[in-house]
Amino acid sequence: MNKKCKIGFIGCGKMASAIIKGTISSKFLPKENIKGSEVNCEIAELASQRLGIDVITDNRALVMESDIIFIATKPNYAASVLEEIKDELTPDKLLVSICAGVSTSKIEKIIGMQRVVRVMPNTPALVLEGMSGVCKGAYANEEDAEFVLELLSNIGKAVEVTEAQMDIVTAISGSGPAFFYKVIEDMARAGEKLGLDYEKSLELATQTAIGSAKMVMQRGEIPVQTLIDNVATKGGCTFVGISVMNNEHSDKLFYDVIDQTTKKASELGK
Repeated sequence: MNKKCKIGFIGCGKMASAIIKGTISSKFLPKENIKGSEVNCEIAELASQRLGIDVITDNRALVMESDIIFIATKPNYAASVLEEIKDELTPDKLLVSICAGVSTSKIEKIIGMQRVVRVMPNTPALVLEGMSGVCKGAYANEEDAEFVLELLSNIGKAVEVTEAQMDIVTAISGSGPAFFYKVIEDMARAGEKLGLDYEKSLELATQTAIGSAKMVMQRGEIPVQTLIDNVATKGGCTFVGISVMNNEHSDKLFYDVIDQTTKKASELGK
């Protein structure tokens, strides 16, 4: 892989748009090297205006013109799109799928011995704070994964995992934004019930979440528990709040949330 390659996106929805915008704004690739496809002429025109790239309506032509092809359709359309383009997928091309729940083995069953990398992104990619999991298919190599990881670093962060771990990634980072939204909303509503204006309470909870996350990211070798202990001085108000969380078994709650979400992700992939 090199930074002169051409990338094609089959589907130019929100997640694909985030990747395209991040790739262009970071100058990882010039916009002339990026092209999209949408089956509907009107949608293609709107996507082209929105993203500043060529968006055509012929998936097969897009594949022929591209070195890397992102499948960014809804998961239930993935199989039909793969059937449509498989004859244009030569061995030198890399296929990258961001279709949730669609395993690399399922993709390879349709298109054969092709280099495939699967990505599980999340919606904060829309504000360039995404977290993506990446795994290689049976025929992809480490260079393929490294290129995709570098590309995705333009919309946040990315880590390489095994295919077997992708359902856990789906639960933690794919579904995770909704879980954090729920925590922020619950904290804000609690403040409202206790007498604080909701918008102020929401701002307090939101900014506190941002600051706390940044401190975790910058903690170095410090355990997260130490960060908790630094705030929760024994006998203080934070200590009381942490005691309530421990007594209510918040660790079990979040384990169950991630466990059940992982199981559902696994079911979707079958």
